Amino acid sequence: MKFYLSLILLIILQSCSFDNKTGIWNNANEIAVKEDEVFKDFETLYTEKKSFNSIVEPSNNLIVKLKKKKINLIWNDKFYNNSNNFDNFTYENLNQLIFKSKKLSRNKINENILFDGKNVITTDSKGNIIVYSTEKQDIIYQYNFYKKKLKKIEKKLSFIIENNVIYVADNIGYLYAINYIDKKVIWAKNYKKPFRSNLKITQDDLLVADQDNLFYFINKYDGNKRKSIPTEEVILKNNFYNSLANDNSNIFYLNTFGSLYSINVNDKNIQWFVNLNQSLDLNTSSLFYSNPIIINKNNVIVSSNPHLYILNKNSGLTKVKLLIDSIIKPISSGQKLFLITKDHLLVCIDENSGTVDFSIDINQETSNFLGTKNKKTLKVKMISIVDDNLYLFLKNSYVIKISMSGIIQQIDKLPSKLGTFPIFINNSIVYLNNKNRLIILD
Repeated sequence: MKFYLSLILLIILQSCSFDNKTGIWNNANEIAVKEDEVFKDFETLYTEKKSFNSIVEPSNNLIVKLKKKKINLIWNDKFYNNSNNFDNFTYENLNQLIFKSKKLSRNKINENILFDGKNVITTDSKGNIIVYSTEKQDIIYQYNFYKKKLKKIEKKLSFIIENNVIYVADNIGYLYAINYIDKKVIWAKNYKKPFRSNLKITQDDLLVADQDNLFYFINKYDGNKRKSIPTEEVILKNNFYNSLANDNSNIFYLNTFGSLYSINVNDKNIQWFVNLNQSLDLNTSSLFYSNPIIINKNNVIVSSNPHLYILNKNSGLTKVKLLIDSIIKPISSGQKLFLITKDHLLVCIDENSGTVDFSIDINQETSNFLGTKNKKTLKVKMISIVDDNLYLFLKNSYVIKISMSGIIQQIDKLPSKLGTFPIFINNSIVYLNNKNRLIILD
């Protein structure tokens, strides 16, 4: 109790077509209603200022230096890597279907898939772990950890893979590790509290947080707790999960109260923390929402509602704070940050100065590109950098290719509808479609 009181005192002090012919506008209104629900809890909390909502034309001398292009071969983490940030992937861009599997599950599938170089790994709502071999073109392993008394509970599994081992944390309180090649359960523990975060691995530790915002260091070899760090609890829950990212020296943990912690990998002690919850009522019932945190070089980037924060990862000091939201996880490359606002703007921000380099209305630019006056709302599922261009994957399974100066280059309809988030593997796009079939595109 003393810890929580002290912590709160410190915080207070710190205080499918585009038009009727092509179909890109299809289901836009239906999706818009669902997405607006994410922000409705916050509308009454931030009334003093309005979020960024301006069109900014790029200057003629704008230079965007990106990471080098990468042929990616594995995808072991739901957010790709420890930093939760994407690379500049390569892709053939032929938009051709080269493979479609049989249905992998009859149940609701996890929205993320992983790939270890040979196998696609995913889970479903019944708790099944599914391993599909792209070489054998078949499911080589399927396992369900749960006994009969737990069968009826919908399973929400967070998972990560390393060296043929899948580590799973669930919404019941179980944590377990399975070697999916040897087909053997290595260990399983019941921590009796639902887990509510993504998973990370650093050295010999598995990192995870539960619904009460208790952060754990777990021995990845036997499942035993090495250390736990209590942080602020929240009474009310929303769609935001605790977010973890790490580099070689530091772990960054953003909890559902809105506090960002930096924890040393070696001694497992807190180095600094800062509260980013901008609610007018700073208490344990305050709602906080953010996208997953990302790391880019010396920056930790938090895109919350309603502010964007860019912090120095060594000190926790805020370098940039902007009143701008993002409806999806942003992407950072070089010194540029790209995000999509709830007002459907694609925004490019300089991470050093906080300057908006350009801001375009996706709906209007798409309408202009197609030469139609039928402007409706497009909903973006994911943003990636591919072959030095921005790729916007829409929820209705279209892809908009945009140059680094904010100009639409190409619009394609995917040969099969998106069911999961797509991943980039060996110049191809890989995902499960809405029928739970594995799709590979060149």
